Amino acid sequence: MTGVICDAARPGHPASIRVVMLPAAYAAPGDFVQHGFVSAVRARRLDVDLVLAGFELQHVTDRSVLTRLWQELILPARSIGARVWLGGISLGGYLALCCAEQHPQELAGLCVFAPYLGSHIVTGEIARARGVAGWTPGELAEEDDERRVWRFIQALGAGSLTVHLGLGREDRFASRHRLMAAALPPGSVDIVSGGHDWPTWRKLWENFLDARLAPHPQRSAGEAS
Repeated sequence: MTGVICDAARPGHPASIRVVMLPAAYAAPGDFVQHGFVSAVRARRLDVDLVLAGFELQHVTDRSVLTRLWQELILPARSIGARVWLGGISLGGYLALCCAEQHPQELAGLCVFAPYLGSHIVTGEIARARGVAGWTPGELAEEDDERRVWRFIQALGAGSLTVHLGLGREDRFASRHRLMAAALPPGSVDIVSGGHDWPTWRKLWENFLDARLAPHPQRSAGEAS
Protein backbone atom coordinates (compact mmCIF):
# COMPACT_ATOMS: atom_id res chain seq x y z
CA MET A 1 0.00 0.00 0.00
CA THR A 2 1.22 3.55 -0.65
CA GLY A 3 1.17 6.90 1.13
CA VAL A 4 -0.47 5.45 4.21
CA ILE A 5 -1.79 8.03 6.68
CA CYS A 6 -2.59 6.87 10.21
CA ASP A 7 -4.62 9.20 12.42
CA ALA A 8 -5.15 7.91 15.95
CA ALA A 9 -7.88 9.05 18.29
CA ARG A 10 -5.47 8.71 21.22
CA PRO A 11 -1.85 8.41 20.10
CA GLY A 12 -0.16 5.55 21.88
CA HIS A 13 -3.47 3.95 22.86
CA PRO A 14 -5.09 1.94 20.05
CA ALA A 15 -8.82 2.41 19.73
CA SER A 16 -11.16 -0.55 19.71
CA ILE A 17 -12.37 0.41 16.22
CA ARG A 18 -10.16 1.06 13.21
CA VAL A 19 -11.48 2.26 9.86
CA VAL A 20 -9.34 1.53 6.80
CA MET A 21 -10.32 3.62 3.76
CA LEU A 22 -9.11 3.38 0.16
CA PRO A 23 -9.51 6.29 -2.31
CA ALA A 24 -10.81 6.42 -5.84
CA ALA A 25 -8.47 5.78 -8.76
CA TYR A 26 -5.95 8.62 -9.29
CA ALA A 27 -6.76 9.99 -5.82
CA ALA A 28 -4.42 9.75 -2.84
CA PRO A 29 -4.76 9.28 0.93
CA GLY A 30 -4.11 12.98 1.40
CA ASP A 31 -7.33 13.74 -0.46
CA PHE A 32 -9.27 12.27 2.46
CA VAL A 33 -7.56 14.77 4.73
CA GLN A 34 -8.06 17.67 2.32
CA HIS A 35 -11.77 16.95 2.00
CA GLY A 36 -12.43 16.78 5.72
CA PHE A 37 -12.75 13.06 6.42
CA VAL A 38 -10.33 13.16 9.36
CA SER A 39 -11.70 16.41 10.78
CA ALA A 40 -15.24 15.01 10.63
CA VAL A 41 -14.18 12.11 12.85
CA ARG A 42 -12.30 14.28 15.29
CA ALA A 43 -15.12 16.85 15.51
CA ARG A 44 -17.35 14.02 16.75
CA ARG A 45 -14.75 12.92 19.33
CA LEU A 46 -15.06 9.33 18.17
CA ASP A 47 -12.71 6.77 19.67
CA VAL A 48 -11.82 5.55 16.19
CA ASP A 49 -8.42 5.20 14.57
CA LEU A 50 -8.23 5.98 10.85
CA VAL A 51 -5.93 4.40 8.30
CA LEU A 52 -6.04 6.01 4.85
CA ALA A 53 -4.13 4.08 2.23
CA GLY A 54 -3.39 4.43 -1.45
CA PHE A 55 -2.56 1.83 -4.06
CA GLU A 56 -0.74 1.53 -7.36
CA LEU A 57 -2.87 0.64 -10.37
CA GLN A 58 -0.27 -1.95 -11.39
CA HIS A 59 -0.99 -3.77 -8.13
CA VAL A 60 -4.69 -3.74 -8.96
CA THR A 61 -3.94 -5.24 -12.35
CA ASP A 62 -1.74 -8.03 -10.98
CA ARG A 63 -4.17 -8.51 -8.04
CA SER A 64 -1.40 -8.20 -5.44
CA VAL A 65 -3.14 -5.21 -3.85
CA LEU A 66 -5.55 -7.49 -1.99
CA THR A 67 -2.75 -9.48 -0.38
CA ARG A 68 -0.96 -6.29 0.60
CA LEU A 69 -4.12 -4.72 1.99
CA TRP A 70 -4.77 -7.76 4.15
CA GLN A 71 -1.21 -8.30 5.34
CA GLU A 72 -0.09 -4.70 5.77
CA LEU A 73 -3.22 -3.03 7.16
CA ILE A 74 -5.91 -5.41 8.35
CA LEU A 75 -3.95 -8.19 10.02
CA PRO A 76 -1.90 -5.76 12.16
CA ALA A 77 -5.11 -4.10 13.37
CA ARG A 78 -6.70 -7.42 14.22
CA SER A 79 -3.55 -8.55 16.03
CA ILE A 80 -4.06 -5.81 18.64
CA GLY A 81 -7.77 -6.59 19.00
CA ALA A 82 -9.22 -3.78 16.90
CA ARG A 83 -12.53 -4.25 15.15
CA VAL A 84 -11.90 -3.28 11.53
CA TRP A 85 -14.29 -1.45 9.23
CA LEU A 86 -12.96 -1.63 5.69
CA GLY A 87 -14.12 0.93 3.17
CA GLY A 88 -13.39 2.76 -0.01
CA ILE A 89 -14.60 5.08 -2.72
CA SER A 90 -15.14 4.15 -6.38
CA LEU A 91 -12.25 1.82 -7.33
CA GLY A 92 -11.24 1.79 -3.67
CA GLY A 93 -14.74 0.57 -2.86
CA TYR A 94 -14.37 -2.23 -5.37
CA LEU A 95 -11.10 -3.31 -3.76
CA ALA A 96 -12.78 -3.24 -0.35
CA LEU A 97 -15.50 -5.52 -1.72
CA CYS A 98 -12.89 -7.88 -3.19
CA CYS A 99 -11.08 -8.09 0.14
CA ALA A 100 -14.31 -8.56 2.10
CA GLU A 101 -15.30 -11.38 -0.25
CA GLN A 102 -12.14 -13.20 0.80
CA HIS A 103 -12.34 -12.39 4.54
CA PRO A 104 -15.96 -11.67 5.52
CA GLN A 105 -15.70 -13.10 9.02
CA GLU A 106 -12.67 -11.00 9.94
CA LEU A 107 -14.28 -7.60 9.39
CA ALA A 108 -16.59 -5.62 11.66
CA GLY A 109 -18.18 -3.92 8.68
CA LEU A 110 -17.87 -2.73 5.11
CA CYS A 111 -18.38 0.90 4.07
CA VAL A 112 -18.32 1.71 0.36
CA PHE A 113 -19.24 4.93 -1.43
CA ALA A 114 -20.09 4.87 -5.16
CA PRO A 115 -18.10 1.66 -5.67
CA TYR A 116 -16.87 0.57 -9.05
CA LEU A 117 -18.89 -2.60 -9.75
CA GLY A 118 -17.31 -4.05 -12.83
CA SER A 119 -17.66 -3.67 -16.56
CA HIS A 120 -20.92 -2.97 -18.36
CA ILE A 121 -20.78 -6.57 -19.56
CA VAL A 122 -21.22 -7.94 -16.05
CA THR A 123 -23.64 -5.30 -14.82
CA GLY A 124 -25.61 -5.74 -18.05
CA GLU A 125 -26.00 -9.45 -17.28
CA ILE A 126 -27.40 -8.57 -13.86
CA ALA A 127 -29.74 -5.90 -15.20
CA ARG A 128 -31.11 -8.33 -17.79
CA ALA A 129 -31.70 -10.84 -14.98
CA ARG A 130 -33.86 -8.15 -13.30
CA GLY A 131 -31.41 -7.85 -10.44
CA VAL A 132 -28.75 -9.84 -8.69
CA ALA A 133 -31.30 -12.17 -7.04
CA GLY A 134 -32.18 -13.60 -10.45
CA TRP A 135 -28.63 -13.69 -11.76
CA THR A 136 -26.62 -16.90 -11.99
CA PRO A 137 -22.84 -16.35 -12.04
CA GLY A 138 -22.02 -19.83 -13.31
CA GLU A 139 -18.59 -21.38 -12.86
CA LEU A 140 -16.05 -18.65 -12.19
CA ALA A 141 -12.51 -18.48 -13.48
CA GLU A 142 -9.87 -17.79 -10.85
CA GLU A 143 -9.22 -14.27 -12.18
CA ASP A 144 -12.91 -13.33 -12.59
CA ASP A 145 -12.97 -10.94 -9.64
CA GLU A 146 -15.91 -8.92 -11.00
CA ARG A 147 -18.36 -11.81 -11.03
CA ARG A 148 -16.93 -13.06 -7.74
CA VAL A 149 -17.72 -9.68 -6.18
CA TRP A 150 -21.28 -9.82 -7.50
CA ARG A 151 -21.71 -13.34 -6.15
CA PHE A 152 -20.59 -11.95 -2.79
CA ILE A 153 -23.06 -9.07 -3.08
CA GLN A 154 -25.77 -11.61 -3.89
CA ALA A 155 -25.16 -13.27 -0.51
CA LEU A 156 -24.90 -10.11 1.60
CA GLY A 157 -28.62 -9.94 2.27
CA ALA A 158 -28.48 -13.17 4.22
CA GLY A 159 -25.00 -12.75 5.66
CA SER A 160 -23.75 -11.47 8.99
CA LEU A 161 -21.40 -8.77 7.68
CA THR A 162 -22.67 -5.24 8.31
CA VAL A 163 -22.64 -3.23 5.07
CA HIS A 164 -23.03 0.51 4.56
CA LEU A 165 -23.45 1.60 0.93
CA GLY A 166 -23.43 5.33 0.17
CA LEU A 167 -24.65 6.70 -3.15
CA GLY A 168 -25.03 10.04 -4.88
CA ARG A 169 -28.45 10.27 -6.50
CA GLU A 170 -27.01 11.97 -9.62
CA ASP A 171 -23.87 9.81 -9.82
CA ARG A 172 -23.17 8.86 -13.44
CA PHE A 173 -22.93 5.22 -12.31
CA ALA A 174 -26.10 5.34 -10.21
CA SER A 175 -27.92 2.64 -12.19
CA ARG A 176 -25.16 0.16 -11.36
CA HIS A 177 -25.10 1.21 -7.72
CA ARG A 178 -28.83 0.62 -7.42
CA LEU A 179 -28.35 -2.97 -8.53
CA MET A 180 -26.17 -3.47 -5.47
CA ALA A 181 -28.48 -1.46 -3.23
CA ALA A 182 -31.41 -3.69 -4.12
CA ALA A 183 -29.49 -6.74 -2.84
CA LEU A 184 -28.78 -5.31 0.62
CA PRO A 185 -30.83 -5.52 3.81
CA PRO A 186 -33.08 -2.56 4.72
CA GLY A 187 -31.17 0.28 6.35
CA SER A 188 -27.91 -0.56 4.60
CA VAL A 189 -28.14 2.15 1.93
CA ASP A 190 -27.68 5.90 2.23
CA ILE A 191 -28.61 8.05 -0.78
CA VAL A 192 -27.90 11.78 -0.91
CA SER A 193 -28.14 14.38 -3.61
CA GLY A 194 -24.90 14.62 -5.57
CA GLY A 195 -22.63 13.09 -8.16
CA HIS A 196 -19.37 11.17 -8.37
CA ASP A 197 -17.34 13.74 -6.46
CA TRP A 198 -15.74 14.59 -3.14
CA PRO A 199 -18.48 16.89 -1.76
CA THR A 200 -20.96 14.03 -2.13
CA TRP A 201 -18.58 11.52 -0.58
CA ARG A 202 -17.90 13.87 2.34
CA LYS A 203 -21.64 14.06 3.09
CA LEU A 204 -21.92 10.28 2.85
CA TRP A 205 -18.96 9.95 5.22
CA GLU A 206 -20.58 12.19 7.81
CA ASN A 207 -23.78 10.16 7.56
CA PHE A 208 -21.80 6.94 7.98
CA LEU A 209 -20.07 8.24 11.10
CA ASP A 210 -23.35 9.30 12.67
CA ALA A 211 -25.20 6.13 11.71
CA ARG A 212 -22.56 3.51 12.43
CA LEU A 213 -19.84 4.81 14.74
CA ALA A 214 -21.38 7.50 16.95
CA PRO A 215 -22.19 6.20 20.47
CA HIS A 216 -25.76 7.45 20.07
CA PRO A 217 -26.58 7.53 16.33
CA GLN A 218 -28.12 10.79 15.26
CA ARG A 219 -29.83 9.39 12.21
CA SER A 220 -30.61 6.13 10.45
CA ALA A 221 -28.44 4.68 7.71
CA GLY A 222 -30.29 6.86 5.25
CA GLU A 223 -32.78 6.51 2.51
CA ALA A 224 -33.30 3.00 1.28
CA SER A 225 -33.14 2.43 -2.45
